[in-house]
Amino acid sequence: MTFTVVALLVAVAVLGVPLFVVLGAGGLYATHAAGLDPAILVAEMLRLASSPNLMAIPLFTLAGVVLSRGGAPERLLQVFNAGFGWMPGGLAIVALVSCAFFTAFSGASGVTILALGGLLYPILTNEHYSKNFSLGLLTASGSLGLLFPPSLVILLYGIVAGVSIEQLFMAGFIPGIVLLLLLALYSASISRHIGIPHKPFSLPGLVSALRIGVWDLLLPAAIVVGLFGGYVTATEAASCSAAYALLLETAIHRRLRSLAQIYEIFRETVVLVGSLLIILSVALGLTNLLIDAQVPMKILAALEQGVSSQLQFLLLLNLFLLVVGCLMDIFSAIVVVVPLILPLAQRFGVDPVHLGIVFLANLEIGYLTPPVGINLFLASQRFRAPMLSLFRASLPFLLIMLIWLALVTYIPDLSLWWKKI
Repeated sequence: MTFTVVALLVAVAVLGVPLFVVLGAGGLYATHAAGLDPAILVAEMLRLASSPNLMAIPLFTLAGVVLSRGGAPERLLQVFNAGFGWMPGGLAIVALVSCAFFTAFSGASGVTILALGGLLYPILTNEHYSKNFSLGLLTASGSLGLLFPPSLVILLYGIVAGVSIEQLFMAGFIPGIVLLLLLALYSASISRHIGIPHKPFSLPGLVSALRIGVWDLLLPAAIVVGLFGGYVTATEAASCSAAYALLLETAIHRRLRSLAQIYEIFRETVVLVGSLLIILSVALGLTNLLIDAQVPMKILAALEQGVSSQLQFLLLLNLFLLVVGCLMDIFSAIVVVVPLILPLAQRFGVDPVHLGIVFLANLEIGYLTPPVGINLFLASQRFRAPMLSLFRASLPFLLIMLIWLALVTYIPDLSLWWKKI
């Protein structure tokens, strides 16, 4: 009977029924099967509402939406083009850095592809980069900033796993930089191979771009200094970010001039945050029921028969999470899977902060893998290209990201460097 219900829930999810409905139905069935009061699910929602870090999610989301609507993508593109455009593969590196920078604030890969993809694609092709390289670069770049502060997925992971968000931000910084460097080296080699000429560096051009974009650059710099220096908590940083973004776009750049624009921004933020919190609240209830039923312990017992070391566990974990990334979006995977694998990882001695970076690195790669690769769907819509051709174009970047995943997984010091300071 239980298998039949699970199969039915998976089937309706595949057919497009909203995820919170599927998870809620699963939670209600689990409480009924266990003879428990369904009110236990509501209790989990109340526990979520009392989380001290919860307010950071809507506030950082608001900051990202405000910056997106206020023209920050165009300003950042000008700054990075002036600063990095002279390098070998400069324009491709500009695209990588711009997308990573903006994804850290937007929190959603789709916003980056839709906001920056349309700007960068014609520029790349006009500079004689091939269509396949340009499409692959932009499709892969949409999720590059997920490990940089103030990434929403790090906030969500910290809340679900009960791990320090400030430590997660510090842990994700070096792995994120390493990935950018690997992709930048590949882009530079492609540029050199096809003979794209260098642009001369222009100090007046950089100064002019900075005069316009310096206010946008100050925000992430302040967040990094505040969090890493211990001056502010994640919630305080989120509050300051939202207020600063609104001040920036209404009083300094004056791109948001009417109440109608402000209303539309708040409406979009409420929809994004509301959908996420609904999924999170019902999923936490279901996953706690699974934990009470000792599902993680049963998985651990099965693993212990064939796994004898931390290395083997991490290998199996990566394989499992890559499959999860193919089938679930990153927010759903965090709330459903993290509570199940956390006790298993602790049993094999994996640091919970390191686990978080490995988990998110796998799901970042999942943005590029069918059948539920969100980057592929959105890039297909944005560039009017078939998903299969986009997947082929993204393969070199995907292979580099898999190499990076191995480095992040098996060199824990990349994530835990801050413990040695």
